[in-house]
Amino acid sequence: MDFLWISLIFTLAVSVLAIPKPDDKHNPLEQDSAHKSHFDGEQHNTQYDHEAFLGEDEAKQFDTLSPEESKRRLGLIYDKIDDDKDGFINLSELKKWIQFTQRRYIEEDVGRMWRQHNPDNATSLNWEVYKHNVYGFLDELDPEELDREEHGISYKRMLARDRRRWGVADQDNDDKLTRAEFTAFLHPEDHPTMRDIVIIETIEDIDKDKDGKVSVDEYIGDMYRSSEPEDEEPDWVIQERHTFSNFRDVDKDGFLDKEEVRGWIVPKDYDHAESEARHLLFEADDNEDEKLTKEEVLEKYDLFVGSQATDFGEALARHDEF
Repeated sequence: MDFLWISLIFTLAVSVLAIPKPDDKHNPLEQDSAHKSHFDGEQHNTQYDHEAFLGEDEAKQFDTLSPEESKRRLGLIYDKIDDDKDGFINLSELKKWIQFTQRRYIEEDVGRMWRQHNPDNATSLNWEVYKHNVYGFLDELDPEELDREEHGISYKRMLARDRRRWGVADQDNDDKLTRAEFTAFLHPEDHPTMRDIVIIETIEDIDKDKDGKVSVDEYIGDMYRSSEPEDEEPDWVIQERHTFSNFRDVDKDGFLDKEEVRGWIVPKDYDHAESEARHLLFEADDNEDEKLTKEEVLEKYDLFVGSQATDFGEALARHDEF
């Protein structure tokens, strides 16, 4: 049962919470079941950049690559990104590449799940079929097991959460999802019609006392847990408390309500791909001419694809794409 529970957590649960750099806007793409946090406290998480640059599913192969082979394959990717073949990568080209990797991950993930739950490739997937495939084992559990919580989540609440999200994704209210609707169900962070459910799920995940709002301690507790109660909070946590009080909590009542969480999670005019492209450009552009040569990219190869410690690479093996 423990293995099944872990599988369900990774397959179904979508956590949209991240650990933002104090002065960064928070965005659901910064972490869910398929994304890393961009900042781990005050430490920059380069794996977030690797994921944005190469795509989450391009994960396993890089573990076995040497730095030399990583650089060779990164050079092939560079040539693909350089759309106009002028020998430079500009912000627009880098943003276009990141958007491509985002789309590819989602399309491949949805395709895999669509085939799993709809092997006949019917035009739509019925809720009862999906429920049976994913939660059919619940019929064999006794009530005590059904209500059992692990990591703060119970099977029963997981089912209810999926049912609610399914209903929001089901735009024509026929209790079936087309592939487009199924995409919204699996990746709600990318669909404007699903924004409210992302906010609701975020509050439910953080709101430990279930009063419908997020206190500063709940906000901090989702990001940081000290090993010892007497430990001093690190500087970045103190900064986050300041950010909560001075920026997140707009009405200064000590809590984040639904609209304040919305401003945190899905801020207006936030372009994830452009933000990541600007970050990579800033980090690698040594001569500050707002474009990257191949030499600059290869010099900072660990920023883009990492070394043997990183977990990306299939995109480099598939360099015939894009």
